[in-house]
Amino acid sequence: MTVALHDRGLFSWSEWADALSAELKKPGAASDGHDYYEHWLAALERLLSAKGVAGKGDVDALAAAWGRAAHATPHGKPILLENDPRPTEGRVDPTEGYGGQTG
Repeated sequence: MTVALHDRGLFSWSEWADALSAELKKPGAASDGHDYYEHWLAALERLLSAKGVAGKGDVDALAAAWGRAAHATPHGKPILLENDPRPTEGRVDPTEGYGGQTG
């Protein structure tokens, strides 16, 4: 997701590196790095929010929708967000509208 959003021009690679670095330097980060991807996710969520794409609540709602879609998808079939049994009103697509523009 991070690479796709960068490729679409949502943020520069230096913006991403700065955001990830800031998360990794926060107090409480594990010295052995076992929480690296938690920091990765937090950095991405912060960038999405800073760019006005999706706030924390939007990200949480989309993650929940993916979870429901996964449970509603038969084994061996691709998990598609459209398989979420709940209505899709107001759902945020963080890749929508970023076809190469910088923001």
